[in-house]
Amino acid sequence: MARGLLLGLLLCLALTGKPAMAIEEPKYKLSFKQGDIEIRDYQPAIAAEVTVAGERREAANKGFRLLAGYIFGGNTRRQNIDMTAPVAQQKASEKIAMTAPVTQTPEEGAWVIRFTMPSNYTLETLPEPIDPRVKLRKIAPARLAVIRFSGLAGAADVEAKTAELVAFTKARHLRAIGPASLAQYNPPWTPWFMRRNEVMIQVEN
Repeated sequence: MARGLLLGLLLCLALTGKPAMAIEEPKYKLSFKQGDIEIRDYQPAIAAEVTVAGERREAANKGFRLLAGYIFGGNTRRQNIDMTAPVAQQKASEKIAMTAPVTQTPEEGAWVIRFTMPSNYTLETLPEPIDPRVKLRKIAPARLAVIRFSGLAGAADVEAKTAELVAFTKARHLRAIGPASLAQYNPPWTPWFMRRNEVMIQVEN
């Protein structure tokens, strides 16, 4: 994850005054587990998202700042909205499959960056973003194949874990219906060997 994005997450955690363990994550039911791979059934959710052009890390930083602006008062009520985890990145030239507090996806050189909203909100109760680039949308329930790993989640690591997860889905005859997402859960002060990263792929129920 880019340095600026990690620093932004650190700032957000400081502003919320909540330790990383207290941050809400999207709710799911575990359907299957084999080593570091799981099949999860995620509940519906609400997300805020932006589409940002540019290289992945640059787009991630810009998108993160825009969405952080929304949850830290850049809305019609000047209301703070709790930060959630993970920070996720996903290719946007294909159908967006996963919900996460932050989802990043490139679409013809652009990326969709997404935050999942806390579960106590609905689309009707969330304040409207002031910045028109920030959009609110409903996310449908989804089944995801997930592989977990530690470390800094460099490009080679993500590529290897994605290939491993794709091989798993094919071996179990699971039909992928969305691109892979990279989810990162930890604040920037977390030692690399304690970091939780996940590659996720939506599969057909």
